[in-house]
Amino acid sequence: MINLYNVDCMDFMAGLPDKAFDLAIVDPPYKNEFKIVASDKAAHVKRDFDLRSLNNTVPNDIYFNELRRVSRNQIVWGVNYYPTYLGAGRIVWDKDNTGVYSDCELAFHSFSDVTRKFLFRWNGMIQGDMKYKEQRIHPTQKPVALYRWLLQNYAKPGQKILDTHGGSMSIAIACDIEGFDLDLCELDPDYFQAGKKRLEQHQSQPRMFAPEPPPKPEQLSIDPAA
Repeated sequence: MINLYNVDCMDFMAGLPDKAFDLAIVDPPYKNEFKIVASDKAAHVKRDFDLRSLNNTVPNDIYFNELRRVSRNQIVWGVNYYPTYLGAGRIVWDKDNTGVYSDCELAFHSFSDVTRKFLFRWNGMIQGDMKYKEQRIHPTQKPVALYRWLLQNYAKPGQKILDTHGGSMSIAIACDIEGFDLDLCELDPDYFQAGKKRLEQHQSQPRMFAPEPPPKPEQLSIDPAA
C-alpha cells in the first residue's frame, strides 16, 4: 500500500507511535535560498522550477529527533550539509557527472559505519537508463533506480517505509515496483499533485517487461573516526 499525504511531515510524525516505520528514506531541503534551472535539451526548452516549498524548511535537530523516534533505521540525503551529526554510515551516489554540478551526492545510513557507492548517470538529458528515461518534475529529483537500489540493499520484504519530503515521488514508484508499503508526505500542493500524477501514470503502464534491476552496491573504505 502506498499512501500519499499533502501535509507537513512534522504534523504527520507527531501523530505516530515510536518506531512506526522500519526505514525512513528522506531527502530534505538543505539550503534556504537557491535557484536551479533545469535544461531539457530534448525539448529545446529551459524550465525554472518553483522553489517556494524548498525555502525556510531546512530541518533542524527537532526534525531529526522525531525522524529517529518514528523509524528504526534512516537514510538521509544531503548529510554533508546538516550541522546535526547523524552517524558515520555513508552512501555515495556517483552521478557520472561533468560540469558545474556535484559529481556525487552523499547520504547518511544508520545500519553501520560502512560507506557504499551506487553508480548511475544523471547528467542533464543523459541518464543511466535511457530506455526508461525519466521526465524531471522537481529540482532535487532523484532517479527511480537509486531508490530501487536502496530498497533492495537496505530494506527487507514486508517492511514499512517513510518519506517525509516526497518531491517528485521517485521513491513511490520504486516502492510500487519492489513491493514495499510506503507513507509519503509532501507539503507543497503543486508538487504533490505532479508527483501523484507521475505515480499514477507509472501504475497505469503495462508491466510485461520490468526495468532491469539496479546493480549491487560497491563497498568503499572508511575511517570511522573521520
